[in-house]
Amino acid sequence: MSAVPAPAPLSPLSTASRPASRPASPPVVLMAAGAGFAVASIYYAQPLLAALGAELGAGAAGVGLVPTLTQFGYAAGLLLLAPLGDRSDRRTLITAKAALLTLALLAAGLAAGLPALLAASLVIGLAATMAQDLVPAAAALSAPERRGATVGSVMTGLLLGILLSRVASGLLAAAWGWRSVFFAAAAAVAAIGLAVWRGLPHIAPTTRLGYGALLASMVSLWRRHAALRRAAAVQALLSVAFSAFWSTLALALQARHGLGAAAAGAFGLAGAAGALAAPLAGRLADRRGPVFVTRLAAALAVVSFAVLAAEPLLPTVAALALIAVAAVGFDFAIQASLVSHQTLVYGLEPEARSRLNALLFTTIFVGMAAGSALGGVALTHGGWLGMVALASAASLAALVLRLRPLR
Repeated sequence: MSAVPAPAPLSPLSTASRPASRPASPPVVLMAAGAGFAVASIYYAQPLLAALGAELGAGAAGVGLVPTLTQFGYAAGLLLLAPLGDRSDRRTLITAKAALLTLALLAAGLAAGLPALLAASLVIGLAATMAQDLVPAAAALSAPERRGATVGSVMTGLLLGILLSRVASGLLAAAWGWRSVFFAAAAAVAAIGLAVWRGLPHIAPTTRLGYGALLASMVSLWRRHAALRRAAAVQALLSVAFSAFWSTLALALQARHGLGAAAAGAFGLAGAAGALAAPLAGRLADRRGPVFVTRLAAALAVVSFAVLAAEPLLPTVAALALIAVAAVGFDFAIQASLVSHQTLVYGLEPEARSRLNALLFTTIFVGMAAGSALGGVALTHGGWLGMVALASAASLAALVLRLRPLR
């Protein structure tokens, strides 16, 4: 096996300019809003599939490709585009992606047929990775002792974008039709892009590696940092549990309590409590260290999922209350763990934050996909308790891995 190459040295230009480009107070609200509106673009189409199929004359299989291609574009963008933040001025990269995302959203709103909409959906996913440029930018602009709180605040915007996107999409479509959703989203992203161009300082590149070498260096980063591998594995396991629960909740509520999709969506609002608490986790990570917070968060996730085993023993009202409380608990736990892992990972090699972020979130994406698939299997063969067992086991595995000494 060949020796692992040493980290690429910083250029004199980037080393000298980075402290000068760091303001005393980063534009946190702007970055949080940008991350939220960018990531929301991935989810706008999900409540619109029936309306899309009716107007464009496409069946369920055809319109089902819209969210699939959007998610595929986002996954590809994480690996192929997000690392560019290390060799580019992040302000320029973010505004370029905002312009591309604006055009893609406009193209989706103007689509005359399914092929045009599918092409626009793929580009929406690619450009929506500007959200993953804003989080490392927040870390780069923040003082080390405030990095956890800053990252937590930006992650709050990102998480609220995920949670509220479907609600906003449904309301706009009900009032003005599905095309209005994409037009409104395009206007919002264009405004964010202009605000970023005017309000975000330049952030000097931290490497001059060529594009191919930049992507290849991600393999070296993965091999070099056991802390990165640990963070990615723990967060992926928590994502398995998270995704298994949310991907099966609507089916379980229908089967057990006769409730429809609207009730499952209402439970999603409980996730907003976890999103709003992300800065608290960041501040705790700044004071006590990110490893302490990740262990505490994993333990809370185990408890929150395990108590759901009592749901079959309770009357309907008490059972629904238990689900809501547990959802607040594990959502906060998973978001607290994520913010703390980001804080930890960003400190490994500051000149490689975009690549480190891409590796972390690609692994999380794999965990989410696995959780959706395994959750369906667990619910089919083991019912509600099967799903609870899966989520609890994945969380417990994350806790055990987090407690083991780092090798």
